[in-house]
Amino acid sequence: MTKTNDAITVENVFKSFKVGEQDVSVLKGISFKIPGEDFLIIYGPSGCGKSTLLHTMLGLEPPNSGKVHILGREIYTEGKDEDYRAEIRKRYVGMIYQQANWIKAFSVIKNVAFPLSLVGIPEDIALRKAEELLERVGMANWKYYSCSELSSGQQQKVSLARALITNPEIIIADEPTGNLDFESGQELIQILVKLNKEDHKTIVMVTHDLEYIRYAKSTIHIFDGKISGVKPGDLRLKKNIPIPE
Repeated sequence: MTKTNDAITVENVFKSFKVGEQDVSVLKGISFKIPGEDFLIIYGPSGCGKSTLLHTMLGLEPPNSGKVHILGREIYTEGKDEDYRAEIRKRYVGMIYQQANWIKAFSVIKNVAFPLSLVGIPEDIALRKAEELLERVGMANWKYYSCSELSSGQQQKVSLARALITNPEIIIADEPTGNLDFESGQELIQILVKLNKEDHKTIVMVTHDLEYIRYAKSTIHIFDGKISGVKPGDLRLKKNIPIPE
C-alpha cells in the first residue's frame, strides 16, 4: 500500500438517493482525515447519515461526488471497480456489524477462520489462528458451538475475533453494542480500547449511544448529513468546526 499516516481520508463527499421522483440528499460535503492508530467514534441521531457515511468509507456505497482514500489509495477513481474495493476490505479492514452474519453450517472456530480461506491460507493454519483470537476475546471454550447457540454479547466477541483474523490495520464497528446489554457492551468496548492501545489498530466506531464517547480519542458528530461538531484528539479536519453543546 502507499505509505501514509492517514488510515482513511474523506474529501468533500456528497451522496443522495432517488426516492420516487425526488433526490434526497444524505451526505452534504463531508471532509475529514482519520490518522492511523486513532480511535474515532462517529455519532448522531438515527437518520443523520452515519450508516451511509460508513458504507461510503468502506467502498459499499459510491458517492455522487467526492473522494475516499483507504491507507493512501483512492477507492472510487475511474477503473476502481467493486472487485478492487472488496480486495481492499478483505485485506486491510475488519468489520463488526450490529447483527453478525454467520455461515450456519460452520462452528464458531470455522466462522472465525473463514476469511483466511478467502486469501489462500491453509485450513490448519487458519484454525490455529482462529483459536488464538477466540482465546484473546474470551471465547475459546465455545469454539465448537454453533454461533446461533451464543448470546448476543458472545456473538459480538466472536465477530470481533473474525474481524481480526486477517490482522487488518483498520477495525470498523457499525453500532456493535446496539443489541447488547450494558455489561456486554462494556466488555466489547474495553477489548476495542485494548486493540487500539496495545495493537495500534485504527478503530472507527459508529454509534448513537453517548455512553461510549468517553473511550474515543476523537469524535465526529453528524447531524442532517453534515459534520456539526468534533472533539479533535488527533483528528485533522479541513476546517475548524465547533464542538456541539
